[in-house]
Amino acid sequence: MGAVNTDNVPELRKAVVRLTRERDAAQKEARELSRAIQNMAQPPLLVAQVSRVLSKNYAIVRTPNSQEFLVPHPNFELSAGDTVALNQNTLAIVKILPSNIDAFVASMELDEKPRETYEDIGGLREILQDIREVVELPLIHPEVFTKMGIEPPAGVLLEGPPGTGKTLVARAVANATHATFIRLVGSELVQKFIGEGARIVREIFALAREKSPSILFIDEIDAVASRRTPDSQVSDREVQRTLMQLLSELDGFNQIKGVKVLAASNRPDILDPAILRPGRFDRIIHFSLPEEKDRGEILKIHTRRMPLRNVDLNHLAKITDGMSGADIRGMCTEAAMFAIRGALDYITEAQFIQAMSKLKKDHLEQKPHNLYM
Repeated sequence: MGAVNTDNVPELRKAVVRLTRERDAAQKEARELSRAIQNMAQPPLLVAQVSRVLSKNYAIVRTPNSQEFLVPHPNFELSAGDTVALNQNTLAIVKILPSNIDAFVASMELDEKPRETYEDIGGLREILQDIREVVELPLIHPEVFTKMGIEPPAGVLLEGPPGTGKTLVARAVANATHATFIRLVGSELVQKFIGEGARIVREIFALAREKSPSILFIDEIDAVASRRTPDSQVSDREVQRTLMQLLSELDGFNQIKGVKVLAASNRPDILDPAILRPGRFDRIIHFSLPEEKDRGEILKIHTRRMPLRNVDLNHLAKITDGMSGADIRGMCTEAAMFAIRGALDYITEAQFIQAMSKLKKDHLEQKPHNLYM
């Protein structure tokens, strides 16, 4: 038997190490592909929401088409409002899903401590007085209405042109009453899937109750509360279902203490009369473009931290006729941007004039200056 050639041993060892690594990598890839095949072979799961937990092993769930089922679960720690996955055949709860996947969370804004105050609002003195009487007073001193033997207004509709301060006022009254501010945009309630809009309405009203004291602010309510017509398309009928759910929630909501419902509309003329029935939105507050005195107050608010030089705010208030509060805020920010572009560390009236001209040009060309609400 011949002698072993030891010169090749190091190379053989390297080859063994390389082949072992390749084998391990191939086995890992095979396991991943096997898991992928298993996942693809599994039937899809239904998504539902827990309405009520009955025992350690049973719960009532609601599916997106508003059907409710009594279903078993393997001793999960469930709570009402949890989003769960169901087996398609048995409807048994298979897993609890993260709450942030739910559609209604993405369709609203929730702020437990709004920072806006009445001092941040220029003008609107009469409106603020009305808001304090019909929203703030019932939340802070409900006993006043009880003593007088009357019910406070149920819902309040804020109507007027865009940018006139409707959302700002709603946030400020939430601050004044230490209430959670929940904002929902009506157009986001218009979902393509049957029952989705109605479900979102139910869940957000339930959230408002849970977060009491709270202010539920429905912006662009005309998107879901416009007049109903007999020749509606399928999508329109879905909007009507959402509206019916909204009306149903409003009917039972005026008995809930610690919650006020506000809504905003730029087109009150197209609203369904049912939404304005007493017990729903029975108080309407009109917002209009600011007068000269109000524009002066708005300018003072938005320039109070700006380094001004030779700026006559009274003159600016006169020449900004026809501009909304949001427009004036945008003008102030744009004036500062012109100063920055000019390498200045202060802002003059010339920059405000430039900003106003740019803003008006953008309006004529229908360009959004979407820095502001």
